[in-house]
Amino acid sequence: MRWPSSLNSGAFRFALLIAGMFALGSIVLLAVVEHSIRTYAAEASAVGLRSEMAVLTEDWPDGGYGEVIDTIKHRERSTYEQPFHYLLLDASGRRLAGDLPKESARAGWGSVRFVDDHPRQGKQAEPEILQSLGRRLADGSLLVVATDTFDVQQLRHRLAAFTIGSSVAITLFALVGGYFVGLIFLRRLERVNAAVVQIMSGNLSERLPTIGMSPEFDHLSRNLNQMLDRIAALMEGMRQVSTDIAHDLMTPLTRLQQHLETMRGSASVTVYDAAIEAALAQIDEIHVIFRALLRIGLIESGEREQPLAQIDLSELVARLAEAYRPSVEDAGKLFRANIEPGIQANGDAELLAQLFANLIENALRHTPEGTEITVSLHQDADRPVVTVADNGPGVAADQREKILTRFYRIDASRHTPGAGLGLALVAAIAALHHATLSIEDNEPGLRVRLVFGEPASE
Repeated sequence: MRWPSSLNSGAFRFALLIAGMFALGSIVLLAVVEHSIRTYAAEASAVGLRSEMAVLTEDWPDGGYGEVIDTIKHRERSTYEQPFHYLLLDASGRRLAGDLPKESARAGWGSVRFVDDHPRQGKQAEPEILQSLGRRLADGSLLVVATDTFDVQQLRHRLAAFTIGSSVAITLFALVGGYFVGLIFLRRLERVNAAVVQIMSGNLSERLPTIGMSPEFDHLSRNLNQMLDRIAALMEGMRQVSTDIAHDLMTPLTRLQQHLETMRGSASVTVYDAAIEAALAQIDEIHVIFRALLRIGLIESGEREQPLAQIDLSELVARLAEAYRPSVEDAGKLFRANIEPGIQANGDAELLAQLFANLIENALRHTPEGTEITVSLHQDADRPVVTVADNGPGVAADQREKILTRFYRIDASRHTPGAGLGLALVAAIAALHHATLSIEDNEPGLRVRLVFGEPASE
């Protein structure tokens, strides 16, 4: 017979563990309570016997046998059930009073088997084990007082039965509950496994459903779905990059092939030299593309040789502005720099220099003569803000986010040199520094704004 799979589930095993722990705890609890009741019963019986013995022997010197015998007989004839039984023997061993057998005639503590010859109405005579206390009196007589522990024993038996019964019931309830909880869990887990199978088969748009058993499982499902979103985005990015690389390398490779074919059909040294120079230029362009791609991949993976450190951002931006000022002015454009001194930031100086250089070169390359290019740096709520703006033709609103992706070039810039990787590198460096990069309308022109996540630590 094959057991249902729910019996092998983690939920059922956990319920079985809890049931076992509860049963063990019940056994320990029963043992402790049993010991406590037994100890209490023994102490209570001993105190009662001492007290009864003291009451009976208190009047002995004055009243002698008579008063004690009358007291014993009076208590035996009482309509109320008495907890004590008695035996009074004289010095010669003759019974004077009491219903205890002569086997109980001993001084000190002891026990005796007793059967009541005159049970009360509705009760059967059953043997009992009584605890006894005997005392040899001054005249040689012997007084024995005994009591039963029937009520305490009955309480112990009832408590044991209740504890065992409740333990069995709760254990069974835990097992049955664990079985059904495991069954529900497995059914919900089957949906998760079905979604995993779909993902493994290539359907990367499939997502894991929430299990719904507890917030922890739902949180796990959300994290796994976010991981799948990230993996899908990375794979889409790889597919797009592969397509873009193939597309953008087609032009330099085609030109390189044309130059080599020109060399093959010509015997002129001049043609050879010109073709070689052109081929080398195309190879350099290919190298530039691959170096940029490798650097973007290195930055996005977080594999950097130098950790972020405190740098003088004002000095860095000012130095780059002065370095590019002659190139901008030689191109017939205006250049302005508004840089607040003393601004610090946590970052990689080399990468940030690459970022600012790419922004300035982008504005220089894609704007016409007479354009004004402005580089500014200031503090905004203790956060450094760098802006590179121009009053050129700008970029359409629906393409501003796209120009940050690899190999993307708007139609107006396809006649200019470049592979469309400069702003992608800027975005990667900004993400590494936890900075917010935004492409905005400068009315007219384009404004690139970089807000660092936090000021430099002191």
